[in-house]
Amino acid sequence: MLCVVYKSLKKEQTYLYIERRDDFSNVPEALLATFGTPQLVTLIDLNKRTSLAQADLSKVKAALTEQGYYLQLPPPPEDLLAEHKALLQSKS
Repeated sequence: MLCVVYKSLKKEQTYLYIERRDDFSNVPEALLATFGTPQLVTLIDLNKRTSLAQADLSKVKAALTEQGYYLQLPPPPEDLLAEHKALLQSKS
């Protein structure tokens, strides 16, 4: 299963996986408007991969099959202060 990966110039660390190069017909208009002009990153053969850097391979394949695209969002920011407070409370 081949797919094409584009990055957003508007949203940092946001990527869009689609089945065919420059075919955004399955991607909702509102998503494309928010995503901005897609910039080509790479082509990937998902069948030759066992994992992806920041996305679940099985979820990417399922989304491509079911809806024709997969949106990879950046990981949530770490809240080190909350983690520290929780650690302090657990020690009390």
